Amino acid sequence: MAAETTDLDDLRARAERWLDDDPDPADRDELRRVLAGLPGSAPELADRFAGPLTFGTAGLRGPLRAGPNGMNLAVVTQAAAGLVGWLADQGGEGPLVIGYDARHGSRAFAERTAQVATGAGRPALLLPRPLPTPVLAFAVRHLGAVAGVMVTASHNPPQDNGYKVYLGAQLGGELGAGAQIVPPADAGIEAAIRAVGPLAEVPLGPPGQVLGDDLVTGYVERAAAVVDPAGPRDLKVAYTPLHGVGAAVLTAAFARAGFATPGVVPEQAEPDPAFPTVSFPNPEEPGAVDKLVALAGSTGADVAIANDPDADRCAVAVPADGSWRMLRGDEVGALLADHLMRRGVTGLYATTIVSSTLLRAMAAARGLPYDETLTGFKWIVRAGGGREPLVFGYEEALGYCVAPEHVRDKDGITAALTVAELAAGLKAEGRTLSDRLDELAAEFGVHHTDQLSVRVEDLRVIADAMSRIRAATPTVLLGHPVTEASDLLPGADVVILRTDAARVVIRPSGTEPKLKAYLEVVEPVTDGDVPAARRRAHAAVTELRGEIAAALGL
Repeated sequence: MAAETTDLDDLRARAERWLDDDPDPADRDELRRVLAGLPGSAPELADRFAGPLTFGTAGLRGPLRAGPNGMNLAVVTQAAAGLVGWLADQGGEGPLVIGYDARHGSRAFAERTAQVATGAGRPALLLPRPLPTPVLAFAVRHLGAVAGVMVTASHNPPQDNGYKVYLGAQLGGELGAGAQIVPPADAGIEAAIRAVGPLAEVPLGPPGQVLGDDLVTGYVERAAAVVDPAGPRDLKVAYTPLHGVGAAVLTAAFARAGFATPGVVPEQAEPDPAFPTVSFPNPEEPGAVDKLVALAGSTGADVAIANDPDADRCAVAVPADGSWRMLRGDEVGALLADHLMRRGVTGLYATTIVSSTLLRAMAAARGLPYDETLTGFKWIVRAGGGREPLVFGYEEALGYCVAPEHVRDKDGITAALTVAELAAGLKAEGRTLSDRLDELAAEFGVHHTDQLSVRVEDLRVIADAMSRIRAATPTVLLGHPVTEASDLLPGADVVILRTDAARVVIRPSGTEPKLKAYLEVVEPVTDGDVPAARRRAHAAVTELRGEIAAALGL
């Protein structure tokens, strides 16, 4: 009992010290209410003070709440001060450019970041309104900024927000100019954040310069230029931004490129941080695109396209047997890569270790360089180490980079345009995206991919499952011997298993409380019967999912 009382007293003292330094009156009131609920509120208070948010796969990301283990004005002030101090220590020169989406708190966090930058004597440039993440990534390169910050939680639930950091050419180098940070920059920034003293002593300057719409126009013009201006344009598209910030920029880019304006799901057209019509604002989640496919069906659309809320991802649905089918990220990645290859785009094609092996097969057959990286676009855009210029990169989580010289990150706007270009060209020939997928399957075999994805409340479930697969690694999958079992620790928490016709990659998510197993079966096509090969591959992946779930103890 004495020990529990001591722990509670320590927790209370930490919370009161935080209160004394918190610059946001609303957050202070929130924390006082939690303190007033002690001892009953001790678990909640302990969670808020379990540790500071740290830079992960996508910078900071966490729930909107008071305390160090949440996204709030105090944490953002500290992060901005650490970042600006680190930039100065590295000798970085030039402005900091800052973008934000329409989530709760995003604009306030962006404006506070600008004040911290100007308070330290560094120019701050704010995007003119809530805009897609690719516009911020473009702005870092276009404006020659020393770095960029994007305030967004991408496709996370409504109660979350986040803080992505990009570096310009001076500190990011040629491959990382306008790309997300990688080691050792992330560790350096994290250390600088931890070294920030009392927030009351962080100088705040003027609000910075709000950029004009010419920046957005520049992005739209460059985005439209990724497609052939002379190509077919007869295409009817249904679209949703999922209550995010993509609609205005995407429709402007389609118009600039000569396509008809897509039909937009009316209930999801405007930014809304509550995301009222979806459980999770992620086009990969069940039910998220139901309204989109309903619109596509009722309007006779040729293709349906969804962006996630910050428009750096792109999902595609196609007509299938009187209904609509969402293409997997690997299918869209293969279609886009094949399209660029057929357009004669030469250079490096890259994807990640969790994506399909089809891109590898396509590049090998066509004599094009290929590389594979860890998950995340911060690695994809650095693929090959600069030995060959990157011309296309994708990851199965609906992220595509079709124009690395334009945006050195995933970009759901240019991906959507390129999908439209491909679909319009196929339509002019009396064919569809599904037809092209069948042709690729006939040439390279059916590469059927799927996921075993488990969302958890307790992160120990993930740690236990990873320990279990390492301690008792399967030696047989689908009746075939495992020919490769790779453990990427300590560099990455990833286990890879391969047989002669299957591959499994197991890893914790870097942005959500999920354990993911990425499954792939390659099934040859015999006698041109693609549907039969697809049925065999589907059955094999279903069986493989069960085997891996058992091996993980799930």
